Amino acid sequence: MAANSTPVPLLTPYKMGSFELSHRVVMPPMTRNRSYHNTPQPHAIEYYAQRATKGGFLISESTSASDISNGSPNMPGIWIEDQKEAWKPIVDSVHGKGGVFFCLNNFLIAWNAGRLSNSSLNNFLIAWNAVPDDGEYFRPTPKQLGANELPLIVNDFRIAAHNAIEAGFDGVEINSANSYIIDQFLNDQINDRTDEYGGTIENRCRLALEIIGSVMEEIGADRVGVKLSLFSEVHGKKDSNPEALSTYLASELTKLGVLYLHVFEPRDEPRCLKSTRKAFEGTLIASGGYNKTEGDEAIVESYADLVSFRRLFLANPDLPKRFEVNAPLNKHDRSTF
Repeated sequence: MAANSTPVPLLTPYKMGSFELSHRVVMPPMTRNRSYHNTPQPHAIEYYAQRATKGGFLISESTSASDISNGSPNMPGIWIEDQKEAWKPIVDSVHGKGGVFFCLNNFLIAWNAGRLSNSSLNNFLIAWNAVPDDGEYFRPTPKQLGANELPLIVNDFRIAAHNAIEAGFDGVEINSANSYIIDQFLNDQINDRTDEYGGTIENRCRLALEIIGSVMEEIGADRVGVKLSLFSEVHGKKDSNPEALSTYLASELTKLGVLYLHVFEPRDEPRCLKSTRKAFEGTLIASGGYNKTEGDEAIVESYADLVSFRRLFLANPDLPKRFEVNAPLNKHDRSTF
């Protein structure tokens, strides 16, 4: 099938900092739970290489920063040498195709699971406060993190970022989204702390900015992206003013010089990122169930610079090419997730 004669907005080049991208179709993080004993497996080489293109941007699956930050079983880590070495051939496979590869700090860069950590995975449970979770994960009441413990988490993120760069990744994305530890601090309906990490927007953003700042000092601002989902709920509770929170945090991240923001839009709030777009001066990646037409529109309207596609990229490893030639798309098979 011949390529379209008219340019496809999603397939136009884009310069993200020092990275020359050939198109704007991003492969976002997708948790796989296939890294036995928290060590990336050789089969991941094919998984990522299949989805890599010359000048394409990929972000790895969630990767733990330490042995107490495993949010689900068989999640890859990057806190010890063996894990770092196991990532190297995977990263090399993406670079061999000419792709740009960031590690999700979900750490991958690295992440601390907080309330979402399953009690069977850790010797103890930690969270931003001591409120029990009524859902499937947190049966017991979690231990509240003391302010003196937070620097340890900051340091875990820093070390994981260092290891990611040593493994060959081009940069890291810090997961400040999806109900994990940073997101828990940001949300005023979840964070009930009374110290300098709770209350005002400035206080609730303190941990995020400390982590991001530490990582930037370690590997450079031009290698750091941040994932956000401030318009979504954290365990059924939504921040009382996500627009104000998003605007403040985006402004602070602009001051720090963060390379990009990767922001999730809930399906019931499409185009909610306008204030974020206005406040942030770096690259904005929109995420949230986009199809090709919607992605093209977001680029044409400068609503976003790049667009990430999860299920479409999972079911169609050659997604940018299919967009180029307007080929049919495979439907994802949820039973294999």
